[in-house]
Amino acid sequence: MNTTDAVAFWDGVYAARPAAGGPRPNVRLTETVTGLPSGDVLDLGCGDGGDALWLARRGWHVTAVDISAVAVERLAALARSHGLGDRVTTVRADLHRSCPPGEFDLVCAHYLHTPFDLDRATVLRSAAHALRPGGRLLVVDHGSAAPWSWNQDPDIHYPSPREVAAGIDLDPRTWTVERADAPRRIATGPDGRTAEVTDHVLLIRRTV
Repeated sequence: MNTTDAVAFWDGVYAARPAAGGPRPNVRLTETVTGLPSGDVLDLGCGDGGDALWLARRGWHVTAVDISAVAVERLAALARSHGLGDRVTTVRADLHRSCPPGEFDLVCAHYLHTPFDLDRATVLRSAAHALRPGGRLLVVDHGSAAPWSWNQDPDIHYPSPREVAAGIDLDPRTWTVERADAPRRIATGPDGRTAEVTDHVLLIRRTV
């Protein structure tokens, strides 16, 4: 499947639901970032923009990336309406082809899953190399399927955080794993339904 297919799919996902007026941040982001000094952050797969807006309100300068033009246009408008337009830069990009340039203090990738071709390990490895010393890469993946998920394959394998770390294959002399676990939480879907789900959380810090 090519980029055109992926763009059409994800534009359709976002266009099928109303624009979020106040999207919420992911809980794994807030529990990880609260207390950290603000800086520059790269948000991979920004979606509705809850993470980007939350970070911007706390002084971070956010580069928010998504393959969907619908998602990034909505987020750009939302950031301006909240007076955060100078702190949120939106970029429509296919991460299968390229990652925005720059140096960052935080890179976050929440639920960066897709039915299309995406070499996630390469994307995340490149993002880790874009971190400044002391910066962190936060990867949060699905560890189970919610009832509203687009992927209901009963045979799907959810790689553990340690498997994800092994796939990224970063030099332990430069990067260290600070967290690798699988907490559970109650999630709320687009239609208001709730369900208990598992997150796979990986936090890697660049030491030098």
